[in-house]
Amino acid sequence: MAANPEAYREPLEKAHQHASEWLASVPTRPVRPQQGADDVARHFSTPLPEQPTDPTDVVEELVTFAEPGLMAMPSGRFFGWVIGGTLPAALASDWLVSAWDQNSALRYASPSTAAIEQAAGEWLLDLLGLPSHSDVGFTTGATMANFVGVAAGRKAVLNAAGWNLDVDGLSGSPRITVLVGEERHASLDLALRYLGLGTPTTVPVDDQGRLIDTAMTDALGSVDGPLIVCLQAGNLHSGAFDPMRETIRQAHEHGAWVHVDGAFGLWAAASPRYRNHLDGIETADSWATDAHKTLNVPYDCGIAIVARPEVSRSTFGVHTDYLPADTTGPGDPWEKVPELSRRARGVPVWAALRSLGRSGTVELVERLADTASRLATGLAAIPGVEVLNDVVFTQVCLAFGSDELTRAVTQQLISDGTVWMSGSHWQGRDILRISVSNWSTDADDIRTSIEAVRHALEVARSA
Repeated sequence: MAANPEAYREPLEKAHQHASEWLASVPTRPVRPQQGADDVARHFSTPLPEQPTDPTDVVEELVTFAEPGLMAMPSGRFFGWVIGGTLPAALASDWLVSAWDQNSALRYASPSTAAIEQAAGEWLLDLLGLPSHSDVGFTTGATMANFVGVAAGRKAVLNAAGWNLDVDGLSGSPRITVLVGEERHASLDLALRYLGLGTPTTVPVDDQGRLIDTAMTDALGSVDGPLIVCLQAGNLHSGAFDPMRETIRQAHEHGAWVHVDGAFGLWAAASPRYRNHLDGIETADSWATDAHKTLNVPYDCGIAIVARPEVSRSTFGVHTDYLPADTTGPGDPWEKVPELSRRARGVPVWAALRSLGRSGTVELVERLADTASRLATGLAAIPGVEVLNDVVFTQVCLAFGSDELTRAVTQQLISDGTVWMSGSHWQGRDILRISVSNWSTDADDIRTSIEAVRHALEVARSA
């Protein structure tokens, strides 16, 4: 049966109506979900209907049953994890990506999305001050962006050791040593696990989670054989940045591939005010970030950048008789990420950058960091609140005396729902962690959030 374009009109109109209502409710609704997963599952865990259901009714049912279990993550008062909101142009373009329904693997098959993603990649390299000849690929998120960078590094260092990974696989290959800071993000460990590289060798860090220069020098001197060094741009607790230029120079002297995990912190490179934290980052070999975080585009938008395209394309590319390949241009999108089929993830990145421009992107990055500083200053003025980290970017860590009281304050905040801040454990203490990532957080959100913490502390103390 031929598809009738009219069949899309009513369900899309209904989805648009509910999407607009949801977005309108976000600034004032409680941040926490009103129902848990088990409660929501009772509505959805039913036998598959025997007969078809009208698509518009499906949309209505979906919204009715799902809405109570939605977290207001797009709220300016959500600070629980490093999760941005979505800029208007990015959201609208993401809807178009779904409507266009393009498989963005091949330049030949989907010229428009390939060209848009190419432009977005060029803008990113320019904004972040990274080598203009680098390959830019769009992955599902920061975990797979780390995967891409480390996979390219794995192949490069084994090639240098005379081992043909494509032909002989990993079994019997020279062992690759991976050096990481003690406070690297777990997503990096996942990438190493997926790639068969095992547990990395950790290097000591300072009280803000930054690599200690002398410790890295000692670690490099102890390695014999293929080597990958992973640095961090933005510690998940403190926001601190590993020292880049000298560390990368030393690592390269030892033949290492250097990868930078910059899930949210790589965006600091776009700002003249914060780029000094990343001095020398452009000399690394690969970088990973997530546009959903600091840039505020929808999910499913990690960014993997590799300075040596010949390595990334030989790692992920494949050529078949039935699929035409781009052999003279900038390469096919599928040669830069580990997928042959994917949606056009880079289109919302292009839309976000096009709507912001250079000045707007810089302003966004700096405003997020300013918001973190304002929150830290306001919270530190509350008796009994201790700010534990140097607030150098967008992260703030708090303690309230004892671990027990800190846990109680965290639970009270979550139960109240006015804001969402997550508990964690850092530097031997239970903490309340604040991650500022949402473009829409304003002065009212800051005041409301400070008062919510003050109230939660009062309630926890009186319990």
